[in-house]
Amino acid sequence: MNKTELLNKFSKDWGERIVLARALDQLDRTRNRAIPSATQFLSPAQRAALEPLLAASGHPRHLFCGGYEGAERTVCVFLPDWQDPEDWMAEEELAAVEAAYPPTGADLTHRDLLGGLMGIGLTRERVGDILVGETFAQIVCLKEAAPIIMSQFDQAGRYRLRLKDISLSELTPAPAEVKLIHDTVAALRLDAVLASGFSLARGRAADAVTGGRVSVNHRECLKPDRPVGEGDVLTCRGLGKCVVKTVGGQSRKGRTIIEIERYL
Repeated sequence: MNKTELLNKFSKDWGERIVLARALDQLDRTRNRAIPSATQFLSPAQRAALEPLLAASGHPRHLFCGGYEGAERTVCVFLPDWQDPEDWMAEEELAAVEAAYPPTGADLTHRDLLGGLMGIGLTRERVGDILVGETFAQIVCLKEAAPIIMSQFDQAGRYRLRLKDISLSELTPAPAEVKLIHDTVAALRLDAVLASGFSLARGRAADAVTGGRVSVNHRECLKPDRPVGEGDVLTCRGLGKCVVKTVGGQSRKGRTIIEIERYL
């Protein structure tokens, strides 16, 4: 398939089409010039949209990186034939800035910090994860954006910030808080597993799905009866995220035993 055919098949809307088209442009750059090339930051949903497109494009050499293991927002790096993934350094594309604020500023939120970054003219695509602590936040960004943050990002909310460059190895993401849920379901349907993961009535879970609030592996799903399997990530707008960790055997009543991790 040519570029237009790929975009027609794999993009669900105009915004996603632009993201995928830009990724294909970077892929072409790597193929034509034999140099590594990276996209801007992708959300989990954008990454999920890109992966099948890359598979249809011949599985080009690539990796996803967000500055630390387990990052939510990542760039996609395309590699030339001469470069192995372990030889590519994240510092070639990414940087990190630490913004310290007084202890009284502990009520600063992710939204406050992101709003401040947007206020100095940065777009969301140039900023990765923002790790918020009690007295400081760590911001992952494109390397080109770091000087802008260092020179202009001096306030978030009503608090003044003290900034310093840090290496990616100094990032300190907090361990995810999860609740382990052991349950049984009559069938491995999306609405049933969603109801178990978020302690909902089955009908409310089905309504959330048909109402467009639920994604499976970061892709919107409108079918309550969609099969769900081990490793699937379920997100529900307003409720959060859960992961199907294990699918076991049958209970005495013939129900399927499942184990779910719900992120708090």
